[in-house]
Amino acid sequence: MKGNRWGYLWKITKGNRILYGGAIVSMILSAVVSLLPPLVIGITIDSIIGNKPFNIHPRALDIIEMLGGKSLLAQNLWVCGLVLIILNIVNGYFQYTRGKWSAQASENIARNVRNELYDHLQNLPYEDLVKAETGDLIQRCTSDVETVRRFLAMQLVEIGRSLAMLVVSLIAMFSLSVKMAWVSISVVPLIFLFSFIFYGRIRKAFKGADEAEGRMSTVLQENLTGIRVVRAFGRQAYEAGKFDDSNAEYTQLWKHLNRLLALFWSSTDLLSMVQQSAVLIFGVYWAAMGELSLGILLTFLSYIDMLLWPVRQLGRILTDMGKTHVSLGRIREIIEKPLEDMNEEGLKPPMDRDIEFKNVYFEYDEGRPVLKDVSFKVKRGQTVAVLGATGTGKSSLVHLLQRLYDYQRGSITIGGVELKDINKRWLRERVGIVLQEPFLFSRSIKDNIALAKKDIGDDQIYKASRIAAVHDVISEFEDGYDTMVGERGVTLSGGQKQRVAIARTLILDSSILIFDDSLSAVDTETDNAIREALEQRSKGITTFIISHRITTISQADIILVMEDGKIAQWGTHRQLLSKEGLYRRIWSIQNSLEGELEKNLA
Repeated sequence: MKGNRWGYLWKITKGNRILYGGAIVSMILSAVVSLLPPLVIGITIDSIIGNKPFNIHPRALDIIEMLGGKSLLAQNLWVCGLVLIILNIVNGYFQYTRGKWSAQASENIARNVRNELYDHLQNLPYEDLVKAETGDLIQRCTSDVETVRRFLAMQLVEIGRSLAMLVVSLIAMFSLSVKMAWVSISVVPLIFLFSFIFYGRIRKAFKGADEAEGRMSTVLQENLTGIRVVRAFGRQAYEAGKFDDSNAEYTQLWKHLNRLLALFWSSTDLLSMVQQSAVLIFGVYWAAMGELSLGILLTFLSYIDMLLWPVRQLGRILTDMGKTHVSLGRIREIIEKPLEDMNEEGLKPPMDRDIEFKNVYFEYDEGRPVLKDVSFKVKRGQTVAVLGATGTGKSSLVHLLQRLYDYQRGSITIGGVELKDINKRWLRERVGIVLQEPFLFSRSIKDNIALAKKDIGDDQIYKASRIAAVHDVISEFEDGYDTMVGERGVTLSGGQKQRVAIARTLILDSSILIFDDSLSAVDTETDNAIREALEQRSKGITTFIISHRITTISQADIILVMEDGKIAQWGTHRQLLSKEGLYRRIWSIQNSLEGELEKNLA
């Protein structure tokens, strides 16, 4: 992986660094102010109530004299209480500004990172997205971003506060009593060492737990997406078991992480208690021997908490830093994936031209070709049908025309222009494709049809719907075109979804139309109606139709019969029936089945 994860963290704070600077300054000021109340209490006990001379800065002594001197303060101790209240109000204000500014900055950064991730995912190569696990991608865009946000909102600013508290409290302690200061920091190096040892272990444990959560999310997402299949085959128990396995793995890894955290916090708590006990024992002993005043002892007992708090907080910071380190890595794995080259400087030729494939080879995995030496020519406005068994490369053939994938060898030209030289955005706007498995969004039917083109009018939507033979069906719904489609189109039948998807593609007025086995979900009568409407509309539009149904492709100008990634036969329906081969065998089988069905119905 290129670059540095913490360098990436610095990069994403751009535009919010002033807010973080203000939060850190507020935190430092809060740390300084928080040290004053114990000093006020100590001075009150030793020098105002007691008889010890003031051991404070001359300017502070001048302020006491302005307030009336020692005698007046001794008679009005409420003034000391008022000073404590004012100091706590000032401290509270700095805490408020710290929290406000760090929260604003972290939320801004989280929003920017989520937007960057989403935008990057939208522009990744198609091949990368179809291979990715959806649940894992969602995990990275949500949970991992939230881990980074929490660190930025809480722990990043706490680093400044911890350092400020540590430095200021040490200076104050050594200025009051050197030997008590040494007692107060005797266990601190052990806590530091313990924190750094646990940092690596916790980071490794969190990485495993985070990845397990991604796998569990994938299982859940697949189950919810395929709920119809699960119910249809009665596989609820199997799917529940699969989720239970991933959930058990996730739980075990988080238990391991929590055990490490419990061990860390209990150990640091024990060391902190040892430190506090040492301060109390030595402080009481020296106070009894007259070597230490009661006020200074009480001040040290307050300061020891202030000293140990940032040291223990360092452990929490390191723990969250380990988690953030993992999350930043998972986010950057997406951000650093190269975007699809859209060839923005490419050519923008007219697309209503002849198409020619010359010796085209294509493979998804190296050494396993899907298309082998494919060559054919299609004239402008012709209809090309592609027939063949599953896995013979039919869909791969037409996907190359949209450059969802790129061919490794050979040449594909449109009007004599090489496909790889054409601007991809230009190409895809003019090559419409209706996929075998249509996807509809959870929006109204009108919104789904209008998705392909901005500023589309109702008349154009109705026209495309009529060609797709779905207008009458939509009109019968209670809300018509405003009918809401459930997630992935579950409120519509398979044929209705397919026809809505066809209407959505027809909106584009593409120069080239591709139907990737998308007419198989509709009945024969609807199939005929769609093809007749397309013939009337599609003058000059080159059309590719993939289908297993002979009646669907019989009127095509050219029929390509695919076998093992090659074109085994080609010609018109009449030409292919006149010679032995796969096409005639399929036609015979389908004809006999239709005849037998009609006989049984009669």
